[in-house]
Amino acid sequence: MAPEALTQVLRPLADLFHHRDHPALLVGLGVADDAAVYQLNAEQALIHTLDFFTPVVDDPYDYGAIAAANAMSDVYAMGGEVLFALNIGAFPAEMPPDIITEILRGGAEKVREAGAIIAGGHTVVDAEPKYGLAVSGIIHPARIFTKGGARPGDLLVLTKPLGTGVISTALKRELAAPAHVTGMVMSMQRLNRAAAQAAQATGGMTAATDITGFGLLGHGMEMANAAGCQFVLAMHQIPLLEGVMDYAMQGVFPGGATNNRRFFEPTVIYAAALSDAQRMLLWDPQTSGGLLLAVPPSRMQAFEQACHAHEQAFWVIGHVRDGQGIEVLP
Repeated sequence: MAPEALTQVLRPLADLFHHRDHPALLVGLGVADDAAVYQLNAEQALIHTLDFFTPVVDDPYDYGAIAAANAMSDVYAMGGEVLFALNIGAFPAEMPPDIITEILRGGAEKVREAGAIIAGGHTVVDAEPKYGLAVSGIIHPARIFTKGGARPGDLLVLTKPLGTGVISTALKRELAAPAHVTGMVMSMQRLNRAAAQAAQATGGMTAATDITGFGLLGHGMEMANAAGCQFVLAMHQIPLLEGVMDYAMQGVFPGGATNNRRFFEPTVIYAAALSDAQRMLLWDPQTSGGLLLAVPPSRMQAFEQACHAHEQAFWVIGHVRDGQGIEVLP
C-alpha cells in the first residue's frame, strides 16, 4: 500500500495493544521497524516478519528467489539470522504446476543459501500470482539493530545500488536492455546476510533498515525520525544499477515512486542542482534492496575490514547530524 493510505488504515487500530502489557515484545508496538522481535530468554530473541508480492520478473525461478531474498531481508535488517520460513502463495487455477514448482524451488534454494529451511506454508487460488515467505529468525537481545539507533556524527552506508523499481518498470514497458535486467536480477537475489554479519562483526553499531518499498528517502526518513536526527545524503555518492539513469531521464518510474514522494517529501531539502530525475530516483521503490546502516566513525575501519572479509560491497552515502528530516546534496 502507499504510505499515506497505510497510515490512514492503521491509525484507528493503534490502541488495540500497549507495550506495557507485552514487555517481552522488544520491537513491534512502538516506532515502526522492519520486523517484530520477541525476547525468549536472556540470550535469545525471536525475529518474525513476512512479505509477498506479485511477479517483478518473467522467469518463475528468479521470481521465487527474489521474493524469498526480499522476505528474509527484514531479519538481516534487525541484525539476525534466519531459522526457518513458511511459504505464502496465491496462484491462478490455470497456472501450470511446473511454473508453480519453479517459483517454490527458487524460494527454497534461496532459503537454503541462507542456512535455513522451508518448514511448510499455505496457498490459495487467486487471479494474480503472489509469492513470499513468513520468516522466523534469531538474535541476542543486546545485539538488535533498529531504525532509531543513529547518532550525530555517524556515517551512512548503503550495501546495494538503487534502481530495481525503475528497471522492472522498463522491463514491463519492453524498454529494458537484457544486460540491465540481468544486473537487476542479480542484485535482487543477493542476500543481505553478509552485510548484517559484517555489521555484527564490527560491533558498536545499532541502527539499520533495508531499502524496499518506500525508497531510499522514505526508509531513510523513518530512520531519521526514529533517531531524532537529520540525515545528509550526497547524490554523487549514491550507487545506481547500470542503465538506471538513462531510464530515469526518460521518466520511467513505477507509480510507487510518486506515492512515496507525495507522502515523505515535505521534510526533504534538495540541492537546487539536482535534476527531477535524480530526485525521483531517491523515491524509487526497491525490491530486495540493500541495508542502510549508521556507522560510528570510530568503527568505520573495522566495518570496512569486516565487509572485505564477508565479500560485501558498501558505499558511504552521507552522514548524520543534529536536526530533522533529510537534506540531499549534489
